[in-house]
Amino acid sequence: MHPFIFAIVVITIIFLSPKTIFGQEKLDEDMIYQKRMELYKKAEAVSLIPWYYFAAIDQYERNVRQVRRDLPKSTGALGIYIKPEIWAGPLNKNAYDTNPFAISQFGGFGMDGNGDGVADPTDDEDVIFSMARFLQSYGIDHKHIKMALWDYYQRSKTVDLILGKVKIYKKYQTLKLDDHVFPLPLHANYSYRDTWGDARGWGGRRIHEGTDIFAGYGVPVRSTCYGIVELKGWNKYGGWRIGIRDINNTYHYFAHLNGFPPHLREGQIVEPGTIIGYVGSSGYGPPGTAGKFPPHLHYGMYKDNGYMEWSFDPYPHLKAWERAEWLKKKQGGSH
Repeated sequence: MHPFIFAIVVITIIFLSPKTIFGQEKLDEDMIYQKRMELYKKAEAVSLIPWYYFAAIDQYERNVRQVRRDLPKSTGALGIYIKPEIWAGPLNKNAYDTNPFAISQFGGFGMDGNGDGVADPTDDEDVIFSMARFLQSYGIDHKHIKMALWDYYQRSKTVDLILGKVKIYKKYQTLKLDDHVFPLPLHANYSYRDTWGDARGWGGRRIHEGTDIFAGYGVPVRSTCYGIVELKGWNKYGGWRIGIRDINNTYHYFAHLNGFPPHLREGQIVEPGTIIGYVGSSGYGPPGTAGKFPPHLHYGMYKDNGYMEWSFDPYPHLKAWERAEWLKKKQGGSH
């Protein structure tokens, strides 16, 4: 190939590929959301259970599978995973049985949802219809669905997380709830660096599970995500603090606040940009203690994996949300 032609080809790839890839990713994302909603609506039609219960179960399980190494990765549109012994039946010698009749004889979970004569635990329709039949066997109202979820997961935390997602999906009537914003208004005077893992000594030696964002007293603190206010109140370390659980099983923790808006309460649904508090210096003592350090927001992130919860570094996420919000403002958007 002529060097000049080769150079043109290389330049074309460099300049066009990112846009093409981004466009394809956006298209794929929209298609997968559409596919999931179609499956949830089908399950709703056959069970009379609102679609957002299936969406909440699926979203919970998808995020658990993303952070667990002992679970297989999802190969379809849905994230719901049903263990082989549960799918085929606890007394079934063939844990990978896909015969609907045999599975039913052994009290298995699996069923043929698409009419192909096979109960396939990797087929999205079979999985969602099997879950629909299980929930329906308890009843189709909220109280009985909650009982079904407890019997299935045997973990109250999991049930709470799923029902929190139910509330969010029900309110917004969409699956596209992944928007984020920086926790402080971008016009505020603030500064921060990556402090996750630094040593802390008050109350015993421990590591810092978050990023400190320094700003003046009273600067508004915003929810970074769509979520449920899971916790609000005082803690001897964090002072006045609030915790928000988002749609991805992530817990967002805001501490050392100066106070809360009067309307804010536990169980409330918030969205990116909702004012949830104000920068302060509370904490490191009994209720009301303040001023032991400069005013700042402690921001932490924790992930639930179905068994436990652990802290991870929020700094890269804060940087990404900050950049994205600045870009949106430059393009004429606002939050």
